[in-house]
Amino acid sequence: MSKDHGAVFKPELIGAMDDALQKTVATLPEPVSSSVVQEIATSILQHAKDGNTKPDDMSRLALLELQLR
Repeated sequence: MSKDHGAVFKPELIGAMDDALQKTVATLPEPVSSSVVQEIATSILQHAKDGNTKPDDMSRLALLELQLR
């Protein structure tokens, strides 16, 4: 996991990232391992840092990256 010390997000963006994480995990068959959840969260965090604020977009991108691994 990358070092994101010092990154600051507004509460609205934190909510959007949480929505994206919940939506992404809900689309996967259970059980979803903690390592997969961590990969998804890392992806969503990076997309948020890059300026993406839409939960649907962050979720879709995270799923695409998960498929490519």
